[in-house]
Amino acid sequence: MKKLTALIVLVLGLFIQNSDARTFDLFKLPYPTDALEPVISKQTVELHHGKHVQAYLDKLNKLIQGTSFENATLEDIVRNSEGDIFNNGAQVWNHEIYFNTFSPKGGGVPSGALAEAINKQFGSFEAFKKEFNNASTAIFGSGWSWLAKDKSGKLVILKESNAGNPLKAGLTALLGFDVWEHSYYLDYQNRRADHVNALWNIIDWKVVEKRFNEK
Repeated sequence: MKKLTALIVLVLGLFIQNSDARTFDLFKLPYPTDALEPVISKQTVELHHGKHVQAYLDKLNKLIQGTSFENATLEDIVRNSEGDIFNNGAQVWNHEIYFNTFSPKGGGVPSGALAEAINKQFGSFEAFKKEFNNASTAIFGSGWSWLAKDKSGKLVILKESNAGNPLKAGLTALLGFDVWEHSYYLDYQNRRADHVNALWNIIDWKVVEKRFNEK
């Protein structure tokens, strides 16, 4: 009886401890799933956000239980973890940046301080766009292309494989293009360049400018 009581206490203790651990919920989209058509179809958005990102999230919540990351923020997990915890945590973080960059009323060009920084760094918006497109299409296999800034405000274009991102490198992410096949294959098949070119039509530059202007 004493052994049974001790076992029950142990199990209850573990349950209480685990119930206090952080679990992450899937971020909500700021627009309906069909709002980005024809650039990104409703089916792609629903599968990409509702299935792929949800799977990364579910895996992350399981992986962090009982580790030093179980009560960490998502940003701290991305900055400080490695292996499967990083891969799944980073993919959740990356996709939140990605999906929140878009708007059905997007497109055009940036303005203000961001526009000035782009012109200074790359010569013009068109030159920046060309370099970013080249980076996006040159990534071998799955990955991400990023526009980021360092602490001084200098802009940099990153080509990252798999779940790589600016946060891990100590930079601030401004704009990210997902070039994993699941992000475009239903709509563009193997035409990654067409997918990348189309994304410029739905970028919400006010969101990107806000990220640039934040300290």
